[in-house]
Amino acid sequence: MNVVIVESPAKAKTIEKYLGKDFKVFASFGHVRDLPSKNGSVRPDEDFAMTWEVDPKSQKHVNEIASAVKKADHLYLATDPDREGEAISWHIAEILKEKGLLPKIPTSRIAFNAITKNAVLEALKNPREIDQELVDAYLARLSLDYLVGFTLSPVLWRKLPGSRSAGRVQSVALRLVVEREQEIEAFDSQEYWTIEADFKTPSNRIFTARLTHLNDKKLDKFDLKSKEDAENAVQEILKHGYAVIKIEKKRTKRRAKPPFTTSTIQQEASRKLGFSPKKTMQVAQKLYEGVDIGGEVTGLITYMRTDSIQVEPAAIEEARQIIREDFGKEYVPETPTLYKSKAKNAQEAHEAIRPTELARRPQKLTSYLDRDQARLYELIWKRMMASQMAPAELDQMSVDIGNPSEKILFRANGSTIAFDGFLKLYRESVDEGQDDEEDQRLLPAMNEKDPLNRETTIPEQHFTQPPPRYSEASLVKKMEELGIGRPSTYARILQVLQERGYVKHENRQLSPEDRGRLVTTFLMNFFHKYVEYDFTADLEERLDNISAGDLQWKSVLHDFWGDFSSAIDATKPLTITDVLKVLEDHLSSYLFPQKEDGKNSRECTQCKTGTLGLRVGKFGAFIGCSNYPECKFTRPLDVGDQGERGGELTSDFEDKLLGTDPVLELPVYLKKGPYGFYAQWGESAPKGEKPKRASLPRGYAPQDFTLEQAISLGKLPREVGIHPETKEKVFAGLGRFGPYLKHGQEFISLKNDDVLDVGLNRAVTLIAEHALKPKRKSPLKVAKPKTAPKAKKVPAKAKKAPAKAKKEK
Repeated sequence: MNVVIVESPAKAKTIEKYLGKDFKVFASFGHVRDLPSKNGSVRPDEDFAMTWEVDPKSQKHVNEIASAVKKADHLYLATDPDREGEAISWHIAEILKEKGLLPKIPTSRIAFNAITKNAVLEALKNPREIDQELVDAYLARLSLDYLVGFTLSPVLWRKLPGSRSAGRVQSVALRLVVEREQEIEAFDSQEYWTIEADFKTPSNRIFTARLTHLNDKKLDKFDLKSKEDAENAVQEILKHGYAVIKIEKKRTKRRAKPPFTTSTIQQEASRKLGFSPKKTMQVAQKLYEGVDIGGEVTGLITYMRTDSIQVEPAAIEEARQIIREDFGKEYVPETPTLYKSKAKNAQEAHEAIRPTELARRPQKLTSYLDRDQARLYELIWKRMMASQMAPAELDQMSVDIGNPSEKILFRANGSTIAFDGFLKLYRESVDEGQDDEEDQRLLPAMNEKDPLNRETTIPEQHFTQPPPRYSEASLVKKMEELGIGRPSTYARILQVLQERGYVKHENRQLSPEDRGRLVTTFLMNFFHKYVEYDFTADLEERLDNISAGDLQWKSVLHDFWGDFSSAIDATKPLTITDVLKVLEDHLSSYLFPQKEDGKNSRECTQCKTGTLGLRVGKFGAFIGCSNYPECKFTRPLDVGDQGERGGELTSDFEDKLLGTDPVLELPVYLKKGPYGFYAQWGESAPKGEKPKRASLPRGYAPQDFTLEQAISLGKLPREVGIHPETKEKVFAGLGRFGPYLKHGQEFISLKNDDVLDVGLNRAVTLIAEHALKPKRKSPLKVAKPKTAPKAKKVPAKAKKAPAKAKKEK
């Protein structure tokens, strides 16, 4: 018998069918051991020795694997094809060595980029050893993150009460969000004016051009600073006639973007589908692990954690054939399009994210996929196909319009699509604040020296705008550009920042909470080096060099730990008062903004004699009076809109109309009750009935709650699918104790999964994990006493006494 180890039970069942009766496939259920969450798990003084601990939840899986390996002829470690997957295989091998089972039994590492029969069988033909350099890179990252977390976080807790833990990469991502908010707050908007005019051609076509030169001078952005400047310019324009001075035409080609990487799929799914990075990866995981298509479970996309934009030649050829069939030969370029990564620190270990079989067109899979799976699969399919389609060809034209002396010039730019190429199938979205080049105006046909009639002249007032807040997509993009973090960590970084209360996500924008501002200011002043962008990116590059075999992992740790431990020691003499003084100085413009009447913004509004300053208490920082305890005035740090704090709706929240349910034809409201927020259909119900309601599950932000989510909640419980082993239906629902799965008579609590989103593969995994948990024993029955004591008889007079006493009283 051959034993194969994979990570998830859903994957194990699929692969066991591919391999046949001579193979038994077991799931590790992810990582089987980790560093204990306590000091001393990594010991720098012992050459970074590490203590490992098998997770109690994993012990049963480990025992099952060990029991099977004892009888095996060969062991195949087939965990995911990335650094974490390599680490899981290494951990399993180390545990089996400790049990004396290895190296007695032949062991091989196999990896496949897609869960299809061909990919699995091909991997089996090409076994290899565990990649120790990739394991070393994992050990280095894990050790660094552990040492930073378990060394820096206690400093935060002691010096800045109310703060939470600090992470190596999360702290740098938080700095990006905080500094962007500071840019917005410090931004000084400036007024400027532009002038556009409508011109009519000899063929009576009207187009718009913008003034670029006035009195023989090229206009800069702020040359027309006021309404008066603009009106004077208009008066000068009205004095003259105009004609076409010059026309420039050129044809340009625009090539498609490459297939998705982990970073780009998170960005595009955020823009186009409204998915968070976490949700994108959850849905992609389901597509990768496999979906039941006509009775056979197969993976629909390649592995979704990758930096690579390379695609294997066979897939490129398949794409070219389908393009020829679906769009015509003119959409197939003469040679295949090959891409090279521009991302800093890109690792090219895998393929880009693509469908495993491009012949599975999205419209053919709609009956097998849920809505989110179908939308993400379609996005991946279109992106891959577009990457191999012919470039789009654009005819770009610029027209200069002037008066006879050419001292006044207007310019009009436009373009037309000469050949749509890949744009026929797919257009990439852009972030807020960026121009979409495809959205240019079209210009009518005209010739040089054509006279033009000026129809209207329109001066327009503008104000410079601050940079936009980061969205989840643009923050991921920025982190990738800077070389901060790795593709597999982006979703978790954003999640942790929000869970710690450092950042809030509202209206698809990220902004720092007060706690996040304080932590960033603290780190910038006392641990500046470790939140520098270049330092973090250089460290990431060194960690990547370990996996390439160019550096020894412990030498990287020694270099880091020497300086970092010194920085920790330097903070020991600091008192909380010292820290608050530094934070107060650096955040004074935010904490105490200048008043419009010019009065002292730090004067206590209650006692009028005290000075307001930064204070800390059991629950964090606040603004308090220097005359405490005589004056007990306090206020929260947030000096902005006090209507909303931390992204939560206040107690005076008014009912919010979300829209109308198209099926029930009832208005749907978001309401707040004594037990939290809920959606309600209609304002009331017929007498004796309650209106339909659905509580918001844990993790749903009321301010971001939509009609679509409300309607989905109203349809609960929903059927997730048929369990592949028991053939019983699996349901997802919402009960009095929260979201759950129901399988037969068993109820499984959904703690970390979305009740609206959880699919069958994930449900099967959770059901399997639940079955392995020890069942709660029934409470002991308390034996009744053989003879119960008789109640004492109360005399009649005594019975009346209380009433009499009450009357007297």
